[in-house]
Amino acid sequence: MFTAIVFLPLLGFLIAGAMTLLPYAAAPTGAAGMGHGDHGHDDHGHDDHGHGHHDEKPLSRPAELVTSGLLIVSALLSWVAFVQVGLGDHAGAFKVQILPWIHTAGLAVDWSIRVDTLTAVMLVVVNTVSAVVHVYSIGYMSHDPDRPRFFAYLSLFTFAMLMLVTSDNLVQMFFGWEGVGLASYLLIGFWVKKPSANAAAIKAFVVNRVGDFGFVLGIFGVFWLFGTIDYDTIFASAGSMKGKEIVFLGAHVDAMTTLCLLLFLGAMGKSAQFLLHTWLPDAMEGPTPVSALIHAATMVTAGVFMVARLSPLFEQSPAALTVVTLVGALTAFFAATVGLVQNDIKRVIAYSTCSQLGYMFVALGVGAYGAGIFHLFTHAFFKALLFLGAGSVIHAVSGEQDIRNMGGLKGHIKLTYLMMIVGTLALTGVGIPGTPFGFAGYNSKDAIIEAAFVGENGVAGLAFALLVIAALFTSFYSWRLIFKTFWGEARASKEVMDHVHESPSVMTVPLMVLATGAVLAGMVFTGLFIGHEYGEFWKGSLFTAANNHVLEHMHHVPTWVKFAPFVSMVVGLVVAYWFYIVSPAVPAKLAETVPGLYRFLLNKWYFDELYDFLFVDPAKKLGRFLWKEGDGRVIDGFGPDGVSARVLDVTNRVVALQSGYVYHYAFAMLIGVAALVTYVMFGGVR
Repeated sequence: MFTAIVFLPLLGFLIAGAMTLLPYAAAPTGAAGMGHGDHGHDDHGHDDHGHGHHDEKPLSRPAELVTSGLLIVSALLSWVAFVQVGLGDHAGAFKVQILPWIHTAGLAVDWSIRVDTLTAVMLVVVNTVSAVVHVYSIGYMSHDPDRPRFFAYLSLFTFAMLMLVTSDNLVQMFFGWEGVGLASYLLIGFWVKKPSANAAAIKAFVVNRVGDFGFVLGIFGVFWLFGTIDYDTIFASAGSMKGKEIVFLGAHVDAMTTLCLLLFLGAMGKSAQFLLHTWLPDAMEGPTPVSALIHAATMVTAGVFMVARLSPLFEQSPAALTVVTLVGALTAFFAATVGLVQNDIKRVIAYSTCSQLGYMFVALGVGAYGAGIFHLFTHAFFKALLFLGAGSVIHAVSGEQDIRNMGGLKGHIKLTYLMMIVGTLALTGVGIPGTPFGFAGYNSKDAIIEAAFVGENGVAGLAFALLVIAALFTSFYSWRLIFKTFWGEARASKEVMDHVHESPSVMTVPLMVLATGAVLAGMVFTGLFIGHEYGEFWKGSLFTAANNHVLEHMHHVPTWVKFAPFVSMVVGLVVAYWFYIVSPAVPAKLAETVPGLYRFLLNKWYFDELYDFLFVDPAKKLGRFLWKEGDGRVIDGFGPDGVSARVLDVTNRVVALQSGYVYHYAFAMLIGVAALVTYVMFGGVR
C-alpha cells in the first residue's frame, strides 16, 4: 500500500510526460505560455470577453484523467494509512524497502519508505491537497493547449514531496528536497512566454539554493559527527552528542547547535522564512492551482516537516531552538504587516502563507512539535481553499487580480463567496475560547500562541507578543480581502461584470472538499495532535526531551491568554469592517497621514531593493567586468585576438609566397643556391 501511495503519482507523471512528447499532443507554435499580457489572455486564458479557449488535443483529456485518477487513489490510500498507523496498533516506525541505492566505503544508503505517524500525517496532507488541485485544474486549465505538460509537472511535484516525507535517511530527504525545488521551478515558470513567470521561477530557484547550501553542509556535518545519515542511528546517538564541541577556524563551537542551524537554514529557504522569504510572493506568477499546491500545503511545509522529523537533534540544542523561535516570530509579524496593504488577491494570501509558516516554526522552536504539525495539517485545508477560491474569483472576473477593481461579487458567485468566507473564518481562527469548538485555524493557531506563552527559551515572550499582533493583522487583511472583493459597489467595468459567472462544478466541488477540512479538521483532530491522545497517536515519531513540558503547560495558561487571539481576531474584523464598509475613505486618509509607513509596507520592507543593492547588482557588475575585461580583454585579447591572430597573420604572409608561378620558384631556388655557394666560399664549411 505504501509503495502504491508513493509511486502512483510518479506513474502519472511518466504517462502524462510521455503524452507531451508525442507530436499531436504538443501545443502549436505560439499557443503555449498564455498568461497576463499574452494576446489579451489572463491568468486562466480567458479572452477579453471572458470566454475560455477550449483546446481539444487528443491526449489532453487522458492526461488529466490519468494523473487525477491516480492521485485520488493515492489520497484515499493515504487516509487508510493514517487510520492504520496513527490509530492502529503499530508501535513506532517501520520500513518498506524499495531497493539498494548507494553502497560505498563507509556509506550505505538504501531507498526505503519510513512509516510512522508523522509520515502518515504528511501523506494525507500532500496527497489530499494534490488530488483536489489536480481535479480543480481540469476546469481551471481547460483553455491551455499544454495541459499534459502541466499535469505531468503537478504529479512530478507530488512524487518528489512524497519522497521527502517518506525518507528514511538524509540523502533520500535531500533527493526529495531538490525534487520539489525543480518541480516548483517548472510549475512557477509554466507559462514560458510570460517574462514575469520566468523571472519568478528563477528567483525561487536561486533563493532556495542559498538555503540548500546550508542544508547540504548540515548533512555533511551530521555524517562527519555521527558516521551515518540513517535516521535511526542518528536519533539513537543524538543524546550522547549534547555539549560536544568542534573546532572551526580556531574557535570552539557547539556541534549540535552548528549542525541544527545549518539544517534550519535549508528550512528557512524552503519555507520562506524571514530573510529568505522574497521568492514566495513572486511565485504567484504561476497558474493559481500551482499556488495552492506548492505554496499553501506542500513545498513550503517541507522545512517544518524537516525540523519536526529531526526533533531528536534540535532538542539537544536550546540555542538552535531559540533561533528557530525568533525567526518564526519575525516571519509571522513581518508577513502580516505586508499583507495589510497588498492589492493582488493572490499576494495577500501568499503573505498569509508566509506568516502562518512563522507560527509553525514558533511552535517547533518552543518544543511544541505536535502543535506545529497540527497547524501544518489544518493550514493545508484552509489555505488551499483560499488559493483555489481566489482562482475561482479570477476565473469569474476575466482574469482580474487587483481587489481594488472588484467589489459587489457576492451576489454573482455565491458559492465561491461562501467558500472564501469559510476559508477566512478558519484562517482568522474563529471559535469559542476555552472550548474545542471552532474552525480549523482556531484550534491549531491558538495552541501555538499558548505554547509560546509557556515556552522557556529566551525569546518565547517576544514570540507570544508578535504572534498575537500578527493574529490581529491576519484578521484585518483577511476580511479586507473579503470586503473589497465581494462587498460594496462593483468597481469592475460593465463588460467584465456582464460576464461574471460561477465556476463549473469541477472547480467548485474541490472547494467544498477543502471547506469540509477547514471546518472540521481542528475540532476532530485536536485530541490526537496536542491533546490527551498525543502519546498514543504520535508513538514517538515526534521526540521531546525529558525536560520539555510545553504541551502539558499550554493547557493550563491563564484565561486572558486563551482570549488574546480571539480578541485580536475580533478587533481586526471590526477595524476592517469600519475601514472598507462603514467609512471607505478612512484607509486613503490614513495612508496620506503616514505615507512613509504605507510605502514601507507596500514595498515589503524594501527587501527586494536591499537585496538588489547588496547582491544582485554587484553580481551583475562583477559578471559584466569578468565578461568585458576578463573574457574580452584578457582571454580573447591574448588568445583569439592575440597569439592566434598573430599566427594567422604570419601564415597568411607565408602562404602569399606560394604564388603558383614557376619563374618565382626558379628565382627562389637560384637565390638559395647563390646563398649556399657564398656561405661555402667564405668558410662556412671546413
